Amino acid sequence: MLEQLDIIEQAALQGLQIVKDEADLEQWRVAHLGRSSPLMQVFDRLGSLPKEERPQIGKRANQVKQLLEAKLAQMSETLRQAALARALQQERLDVTLPGRPVARGRLHPTTQILRRIYSIFAEMGFQVYRSREVETDEYNFELLNIPAHHPARDMWDTFHTTTPGVLLRTHTSPGQIHVMRERAPQPIRVILPGMCYRYEQVSVRKDIQFNQVEGLAVGQRITYGDLKGTLNDFARRMFGENVRTRFRASYFPFTEPSAEMDIECFLCNSKGCSVCSGSGWLEILGCGMVHPTVLRNGGYDPEKYSGYAFGMGPERIAMLRYRIEDIRFFWVNDMRFLEQF
Repeated sequence: MLEQLDIIEQAALQGLQIVKDEADLEQWRVAHLGRSSPLMQVFDRLGSLPKEERPQIGKRANQVKQLLEAKLAQMSETLRQAALARALQQERLDVTLPGRPVARGRLHPTTQILRRIYSIFAEMGFQVYRSREVETDEYNFELLNIPAHHPARDMWDTFHTTTPGVLLRTHTSPGQIHVMRERAPQPIRVILPGMCYRYEQVSVRKDIQFNQVEGLAVGQRITYGDLKGTLNDFARRMFGENVRTRFRASYFPFTEPSAEMDIECFLCNSKGCSVCSGSGWLEILGCGMVHPTVLRNGGYDPEKYSGYAFGMGPERIAMLRYRIEDIRFFWVNDMRFLEQF
């Protein structure tokens, strides 16, 4: 058996000398160290040998196995180094060629507009206040002077949840109640940005989800003139000093009096298009003086305090600022559209 092990060792070493590549080396490994190789068969027969021969033969078999494994590792490294040398010799890289440009990320146009809105109102002394998107019927409607079965509820096509009285907010106005109840009776000057949801027909002007930025100012001796001055100043900072605006009387249950503010349509130069419905004007916000009932629900005495509120649509402002013709572009994630910003 010892002579057989010597023959196995010599045959394996001779076979290793003719190995030229990784495939040959793998065949050599299977032939001399594989499960069915002569060396492994010696280990299988150890149990049938006389007890006095087993230690010597087992020791010699392990020596042969360790030698062959060491030779296998050595040859594998030699082949790897040879392959690397060939690759370095044959595969050349021209480092003088210009590299491929890395695509740069961009802020979404809505994010850009929101940041611009925050900046403008921050310069006017407004703070940002965040409120939740899932609201109760009480905060979304009742505390805003819209009781159950009030006809004004038809103005907001609401997404209701499976929990009674819980819904996706239809506007950011519920945040007015939250911030007033937190800070009453202190003066307030905040903007409340966030996502809103309405079950509406999707068109070039409307979508079922959209951003809104609410504004609220509460204090003593606040007038409608303060409201108009603030919004006109905002329009000039956003669209330029020569922008034309107009206020139209409107109705909102939580403000009295109420108005809507329009900006001249830049897409058609006020001639009329599908975005402005042929009017030459595009509404960007609703506004008004905070209704006494809403002030009272927020913890302020309407005999001593007054305030104004407004709610604007950043997507519509972006449409005007960047001359975008379809509000649906903001949500389709088309890179051809987004890369323009």
